[in-house]
Amino acid sequence: MLAHLRENDLRGGLTFIDKAQAVFEAKQFIEEESGSGEMTHKDLVLKLRSSGYSIGSTLICQMAYAIRTLLPIIPQALEAGMGKHQVVRIRTIERAAGTLWQRYCSGGDSAFGEVFATLCRRYDGPEWDTNVLQGAIENEIAEEAETSIHTIRVALDAEINGRALVIPEFVPIKEPPKPERRDGSDENSVATDGINDQEDSDAGPGGETPSGLEAAPIQPQNNQDDAMADVSETLIDASDSKPNDLKSLRGRAWTLAARLAQRNGIGDLVMPMSGKGLGFVLRDVPDPVLADQLDEDALAQVYILWWQLAACSEMTFAPIESIAPTLPSDSVLRRAIEDQDAELLFNSIWTLDPGHTGYRLWQSLHDRDWRDLLNLMDTYRSIRHLALETGTLIWD
Repeated sequence: MLAHLRENDLRGGLTFIDKAQAVFEAKQFIEEESGSGEMTHKDLVLKLRSSGYSIGSTLICQMAYAIRTLLPIIPQALEAGMGKHQVVRIRTIERAAGTLWQRYCSGGDSAFGEVFATLCRRYDGPEWDTNVLQGAIENEIAEEAETSIHTIRVALDAEINGRALVIPEFVPIKEPPKPERRDGSDENSVATDGINDQEDSDAGPGGETPSGLEAAPIQPQNNQDDAMADVSETLIDASDSKPNDLKSLRGRAWTLAARLAQRNGIGDLVMPMSGKGLGFVLRDVPDPVLADQLDEDALAQVYILWWQLAACSEMTFAPIESIAPTLPSDSVLRRAIEDQDAELLFNSIWTLDPGHTGYRLWQSLHDRDWRDLLNLMDTYRSIRHLALETGTLIWD
């Protein structure tokens, strides 16, 4: 039996479940022959190794899980060739979700076991997708616990990856912070809205110099956190004219977008983009934990603002090959763009009726944010109009 198993291993002709069943058939045969009762996994490893078939105890545990837990509920997926890594992923999700069920829901392990088995059977098939199972489990826990799906999603991700769930401090929306200038004084003590301190130098991403803005010197892109802190200090001088070249217009767009996002609690999502596009991109959708931190009005404001920034950076319009590689590999937004999966995007960010934009965003923005938003939209128009006049393809 073991010689036959070795031969099939070498030929690569066995699925993971076929191999698991063969190993456990050998286990049963050895137990019956020895008459010493059920063997531990460690004893089985030693016995198989002494018979010329080497296998690790970790793999034995994964095989046991596949046979005892998964085979009765997802036979089609396993027989279609589900591999070891998918089995391990399902086991990880089950353990993490079981922990959350104990934390948020009632009924204990048996109740969760029934939910898990039911969902596995529902999605069993040759085209198995572990992400679909995870999403369904998140929905079940959220519904049972009467808790936001965003909370459960973030909590499950933290549990799976073995890290603590940390709720970041949120910058209030309707009362924007008054950042201290680099000399330690309050922003309003040295300048009022709409007036520049002319002693400061102008700067944009990568050293670009957008005219019409006062900006602190911007750090390289790998120091974006420091850049975000500096850009919040800038003010618009309405008396200055806009720049008239693409490089400076792009720098202006990034400066406006970065501080507008920072004042509204999503500053970490704005990244500069030099040399092409609109001067900046959004790295991802807002953190789902915001749903638990904000009331409906504040949350609506953040999400509509995100869509305004997405429009001004052409996140859903730009060529995929130009914009997707600039985003982090684990970004939901990147995955939605690369897969052209609108449903994934809309499921990840609350998308309100566009007709609510005036009431939910325009009228509630702080005056500084309103001016920045208007200037950002105007800068977007200038970039596009200048590109048209000069025959420039901005995404090349």
